[in-house]
Amino acid sequence: MGGKLLPSLTFLRYNRRVNNGALGIFDSGVGGLTVVRAVQALLPAENIVYLGDTARVPYGSKSPETIRRFSDEDARYLLTKNVKAIVVACNTATAHALPALQQQYRIPVVGVIEAGVEAVLADPQAERIGIIATRGTIASHAYQHALALRRTGMMIVAQPTPLLVPLIEENWLDHQATRSILETYLQPILEKGIDTLLLACTHYPLLIPILKEMVGDRVRIVDSATTCALHLQSELTRLDMLADSSQTGSLEIGLTDLSEQFEILAKRFLHKTPPRIKRVEL
Repeated sequence: MGGKLLPSLTFLRYNRRVNNGALGIFDSGVGGLTVVRAVQALLPAENIVYLGDTARVPYGSKSPETIRRFSDEDARYLLTKNVKAIVVACNTATAHALPALQQQYRIPVVGVIEAGVEAVLADPQAERIGIIATRGTIASHAYQHALALRRTGMMIVAQPTPLLVPLIEENWLDHQATRSILETYLQPILEKGIDTLLLACTHYPLLIPILKEMVGDRVRIVDSATTCALHLQSELTRLDMLADSSQTGSLEIGLTDLSEQFEILAKRFLHKTPPRIKRVEL
């Protein structure tokens, strides 16, 4: 199911059938549900189909070629749901696969990186940027390159924080071990006098309360989930593709591997009980 089977939406005006189609959102796991939560808060009328490739998580340890293949399979599944746009709610997939997906498919495809970069640069005073993310995202240099290309003269400090995802998934959000590890990770960044901290992982919004305590009021925190939802709203508005505001959006969740742990995490990331989660095959 390639892009040639789909009409170009770029120049379409409002079309009820298209506009009330679902938004497709995918991630390598369930962390992208923080993006779903942000989209639901901002665009409550939108129907959402979420795909978590939990059978093959994490993507960060895979080769770029494999990540692109997995991402294309994720997108093709969402297209079977007749989605009107796709959100790549995975930093690793955005870094390695977004351009290929945008070229292949004729519906809007947005990722988390550009949205985060735009949010950082929205502050003209932002000059010293700290980035925390998984090893794969930091190693891709996607955020560093995007920021440097858009604004010269900035200081960018990128810190891999590989222990945070398992701590978050264990719900150790306010555990002393988490605080100690965060302090270790943040120390070299804060010593550089950063004015902005970019959370380049969709798990990390759950750490915002403790991060605010640690970095203080002088450091602005930018999270990829909220910024992605804002970027999506902007794109749908620009293309006149917003859903009918009189409707209440629905949520469908499919995972490629089901377990009790994934259901617990889904509830935690959504901040509410999710609808029945289905197992899907790609």
